[in-house]
Amino acid sequence: MGPFRPEYAGKMNFYLSAVDDILRHPDDKPSIGLILCKAKSGIVAEYALRDIGKPLGVSEFRHLEKLPEQLKGTLPTIEEIEAELANLEEPSSE
Repeated sequence: MGPFRPEYAGKMNFYLSAVDDILRHPDDKPSIGLILCKAKSGIVAEYALRDIGKPLGVSEFRHLEKLPEQLKGTLPTIEEIEAELANLEEPSSE
């Protein structure tokens, strides 16, 4: 996971279009995209998202030092998330 890059907005728009076209039930609301990054520049994110018509947001990922009691056991640990991300391969740009 790294800083926000403008091309992430285009990729997310592509994936949301595919999900809405292939998987969405007629009664479902449009999908919402969320891009989590280690850091973001507000101005870069604003320009990257300005003309995208789908609901899409960019947020810096910040973990809690102490997970609230009601969430313990319901969410993966930081170590599990990091291991999962480490197993992902960077998709080819086709």
